Amino acid sequence: METVGAFAAKTHLSQLLDRVEKGETIIITRHGKPVAELTPVAARWVRLSKRNHTEAERAEAIKQLKEFSKGRTLGGLDWKALRDEGRK
Repeated sequence: METVGAFAAKTHLSQLLDRVEKGETIIITRHGKPVAELTPVAARWVRLSKRNHTEAERAEAIKQLKEFSKGRTLGGLDWKALRDEGRK
């Protein structure tokens, strides 16, 4: 796994993407500290898909999301107007 500085990554992004497309993973650093990872989409998808959650875990997550949303509003803002503004 190669490490590339942020400036070099910006300068050579197309070449880095070619390498990632061929299966390589590249770490991008800023001031010597890792901040991002360029990974082939397929490899990431496989890692995520291996996380098999049980039906009970999914149900609990949905329950928590519903509970979290109770009593929360947009403070009078129109969600459609916000959506449309974001599409400009």
